[in-house]
Amino acid sequence: LGNGGSTLHALRCLEEQYGDQWTSFTVLLIHSGGYSQRLPNASALGKIFTALPLGDPVYQMLELKLAMYIDFPRHMKPGILITCSDDIELYSTGVTETITFDKPGFTALAHPSDLAVGTTHGVFVLDPSSFSGKGGLEYGSCYRFLHKPDVETMQQSGAVCVRGDRPHLSSPGSCGDPAVASECVYTDSVFYIDHSTAQQLLQFYKQVGTLCCEIDAYGDFLQALGPGATPDYTKNTSNVSKEDSGLVAVRQQLYSLLQGTALNVIVLNNSQFYHIGTTQEYLFHFTAESKLRFELDLQPVAFSIFPDTAKTLDQLSVIQSVLEPGCVIGPGSVIEYSRIGPEVSVGKGSIVSGSYINFSVDIPSDCFLSSVSVKITDRVEYVTMVFGVGDDLKKSVKLLSDIHCLQFFGASLPECLDLWSLEASDQLFSSEDTRLGLWTARIFPVCSALSESVRMSLNMLNSVQHKSAFKLSGFQLLSVEEMLTYKDVEDMLKFRKQIYDEICLQQQ
Repeated sequence: LGNGGSTLHALRCLEEQYGDQWTSFTVLLIHSGGYSQRLPNASALGKIFTALPLGDPVYQMLELKLAMYIDFPRHMKPGILITCSDDIELYSTGVTETITFDKPGFTALAHPSDLAVGTTHGVFVLDPSSFSGKGGLEYGSCYRFLHKPDVETMQQSGAVCVRGDRPHLSSPGSCGDPAVASECVYTDSVFYIDHSTAQQLLQFYKQVGTLCCEIDAYGDFLQALGPGATPDYTKNTSNVSKEDSGLVAVRQQLYSLLQGTALNVIVLNNSQFYHIGTTQEYLFHFTAESKLRFELDLQPVAFSIFPDTAKTLDQLSVIQSVLEPGCVIGPGSVIEYSRIGPEVSVGKGSIVSGSYINFSVDIPSDCFLSSVSVKITDRVEYVTMVFGVGDDLKKSVKLLSDIHCLQFFGASLPECLDLWSLEASDQLFSSEDTRLGLWTARIFPVCSALSESVRMSLNMLNSVQHKSAFKLSGFQLLSVEEMLTYKDVEDMLKFRKQIYDEICLQQQ
């Protein structure tokens, strides 16, 4: 459905459950996180349940969102506040300034960002007559909304502001550094829809009946708004992850439905928008000297058993895990919901999630390792996905002859298959629609014990690193796509709870 379709579906559920009562509700609607292909340790449980290196016991993204938006409902008319699950908005306003969501139509928060950030976000073309560019918080209106525009489009459409007197924000991604010409654009994050507009969207959803394409709540709703909106975007499908025949038609219907609806913007000049939706961003914000780490006071060790003898404490992030004396964790790595034995060393910049490692092993640098409980027949088994942190799980090819374009930990996929004694065939991939990629490659062995599945996947990785054979032909193999189909969330939570109980016991 995409996050737009799921938004419409959620509105329908509200109405079914509460009837007319929902006309008086203020609703927080969080997109909990799709497939999460760029941060797969969040795939099985959803990005909104990503653990943060903060709190005792640890907070998840959900708690942080609730804390960040705690002041909003008091100044909000009935309607829906829509937000993603992998972004964090931090802002400061004057003592007397409030963020109020009370106007008809849509109201969006806007953050100053440099132009590069604008190319991967939504960008507001503000109406200059409604906006002075002064002060920490300002209410303006938006002439039109650009979705992931290139720099030229931003410049031509009047989205770029040159600001000399902006309050100083000295961090990457903000344009407050006086040493550079402060060209910036205002990018999107959270937005609010008043109740009558939400009602219109719901009516539209009921008329359409079944949605047969992915709708984007940001691109497909917001691009229809403001006096400068044109229907051109309805035909542009370059950003769509799965192109469906019905998409253009549905977009055109949404455009005619929403055209002329106001897009109000609350400009937060002293604000910073952080995204932690990719492995790189996740590692950077949790382990490096990032501004976010400083602002939220993220901890190197949060709610974990971490022996004094474990080496390096500086740039790392250990979240709800049990580490035994003797293990070594390299700088810049994140360990979450895992048990790490005494003879384990983890290299630099790696992610280990949901794993139990009770054998002697050196996990290389830049390694992504995440275990999932699965139930294929009636019994619980385990599969561990392993990749390079930089591997592109979204990339896919249509033909078997092109799979050499897919890279696994620095080697081409056919090279890896040779080492693992697997044959490149259509059966190797799980997807129906001939999408051949790391996401759909059936290469991960199913094992009856968690630590065994970690061992097998690390053997695979080792064989690629050292160009030595490791036969996978005897195993039942799953793709990441299939792991999510068969995932057993209950068992994964049980493992987390055991770790939790052990940490509580030790704290007592």
